[in-house]
Amino acid sequence: MRYRLFTLILCLMAVSAVCQTKEAKKKMMAPGAPDRALMEKIWAGWSTLNTDNVAGFYAKGPHTFYDIAPLKYASWDEYSVGVKKELSDYKTAACTVNDDSQIHPAGETVWGSATIKCDMTHNSGKRELSQFRWTVIWQKEGGQWLIVHEHVSQAID
Repeated sequence: MRYRLFTLILCLMAVSAVCQTKEAKKKMMAPGAPDRALMEKIWAGWSTLNTDNVAGFYAKGPHTFYDIAPLKYASWDEYSVGVKKELSDYKTAACTVNDDSQIHPAGETVWGSATIKCDMTHNSGKRELSQFRWTVIWQKEGGQWLIVHEHVSQAID
């Protein structure tokens, strides 16, 4: 009987600790902090194939952004110019955040990760289905959460 009671108490304590950890994590997230909805807005912007539609999500100045091609950009201005060239080969895109997205508060920053499904059509009409890995770091600047680092890579089957 004592053993059952002891086991029950341990189980209740474990469940309580897990619930408290989840609540603590939610409390750490400031109102308006990056979330899945923001991730979806960013990728909806990329789906327009127009960097002007995502520029407001990115911090200006010297920040590192890694993308599929070319490998590395040292600022949003450089990123925008380089990606425009890459995206000019496409006439449509539909990019969606998969169900594996995660958001993690880390002090003055928030980092997130997800896989992204993209269905793109080249100007030639050829359709391209891709999966991307996305890791992103936001920092609050001027009252707004902006991307200060990003890494996008293509998953190859």
